[in-house]
Amino acid sequence: MATRRRRTPDEAKQLILEAAGELLAAGGPAAVQVRAVAAAVGVSDAAVNHHFGTREHLLSALLRFGGRKLTSELRAALDSWTDGPADPAGLVRALSAPYADGYAELALALHQSGWRDTGSGLLDEIVDRLHAQARVACADTGRTPPTRESVQLTMAALHQAVATEPLFGAEFRRSAGLDADARERTLRWWTGILRATLAGTDPGPSRRDR
Repeated sequence: MATRRRRTPDEAKQLILEAAGELLAAGGPAAVQVRAVAAAVGVSDAAVNHHFGTREHLLSALLRFGGRKLTSELRAALDSWTDGPADPAGLVRALSAPYADGYAELALALHQSGWRDTGSGLLDEIVDRLHAQARVACADTGRTPPTRESVQLTMAALHQAVATEPLFGAEFRRSAGLDADARERTLRWWTGILRATLAGTDPGPSRRDR
């Protein structure tokens, strides 16, 4: 008879968070209940509480878990870019995916309950790599590269847009006379905005040409 290997605390936490993430994607924050998570993992309610203390602590850990997944997916999107200018389409989709899977609702629910994220710099590495690649591409084309702040502002606006998209996107589109289900067109528009920022600007005519 095979003996069952005892999970380490880190392994148990990982399994619990993965199960909670699946429940979140399927039914939103309300679906992430200790009993449901325990049943999905095959452990007792007490085991979940042992690792996370309370449901609120579990939800906070789940949001941080989503942030780590997001960072990993963004890095993978950047690593997939090889030669030539970066195509932002994969980055926009990688950034929007977790929020579409319930993390937007979770972040809002935790915020309304008084929880605040003290971390920062989620997109710092992304901004640095985008800016560096834009400078190389602009040097090859003779265009003026974007400033780092321009890349920061574009990424901050993009992040805000995709994070609130599952909550308010349809209503805002309707307010402008768009159909409510134009999410794909919105993502393509943001891809174009990011691409335009990274492309830099024409240097303008030289004095000799004036």
